[in-house]
Amino acid sequence: MAKNYYDTLGVKKDATEKEIKQAFRRLAKQYHPDANPNNPQAEARFKEINEAYEVLSDPQKRAEYDRLGSAYQQFGGNGGVRYYTNVDVDDSAFADIFESLFGGLGGFGGFGRGERSSRGQTYTRQMPVDGRDIEQPVSISLREAYHGATRLVSRGDRKVKVTIPRGATTGTKVRLAGEGEPGAAGGRAGDLYLVVEVEDDPRFKRQGDDLYVDVDLDMFTALLGGTIEVPTLDRPVKLTIPVGTQSGRLFRVAGKGMPKLRQADKYGDLYARTLIKIPTNLTEAQRRLVEQLRDSVKAGR
Repeated sequence: MAKNYYDTLGVKKDATEKEIKQAFRRLAKQYHPDANPNNPQAEARFKEINEAYEVLSDPQKRAEYDRLGSAYQQFGGNGGVRYYTNVDVDDSAFADIFESLFGGLGGFGGFGRGERSSRGQTYTRQMPVDGRDIEQPVSISLREAYHGATRLVSRGDRKVKVTIPRGATTGTKVRLAGEGEPGAAGGRAGDLYLVVEVEDDPRFKRQGDDLYVDVDLDMFTALLGGTIEVPTLDRPVKLTIPVGTQSGRLFRVAGKGMPKLRQADKYGDLYARTLIKIPTNLTEAQRRLVEQLRDSVKAGR
């Protein structure tokens, strides 16, 4: 059956060069064998599309085809073209298509940019393929998240020193440019991302950039007021306790929480929860004094 190249590309006979190229781009993407594995019908269609474009994209061949019509394959054409190699087409057509449609990913199995040989044919070379990015988990303590940390990461026979920033949270990613999978055919190497996991701390609880800590408070300070020390991830701070403080009360200590990630000199807050401790080993004399205090407080109500 005679081939109608215009029908193959789905364009009219008076289609412009731009319309022909656009049709070819669309169909090449749809029927490319690497996009349709194990599909002989798609492969055959792709060959037809290549053959039609090889003729219609060349003004001289197109004029000859328009003149000869169905007899072109017998008298004017070369009986069909081979795709992948030895395709005498405009370099920009295939190169632009596979760079724009497939993102420069090596042309699906090695199909690369066509380069014209001295005989007027084209040959293929693999397009650059960038290496893939890699993610690797890394655990740090809450105290390391507060002060910042370093790790040595093995990359082949090398050790790469990595700085984990202050304020890192679980899920923070630290990028090591060019330390991922190597590229091919001149493509750049991918990146390595260390994905941070901050371990739970036995004393401090973290909520965002704020910290929470329990502090013991003796009954006398709770009754009479006073000053206690509150731990932080840096150094202890003084906290004033008012008279009659109840167990479980939260005190806010501004700016003593976690450093804010990549925000210099900015911190969250620390919240201290007071837990009143009651003596458990009273002497008989002490017990009588506490009873007297109890009776006195009740009488004064």
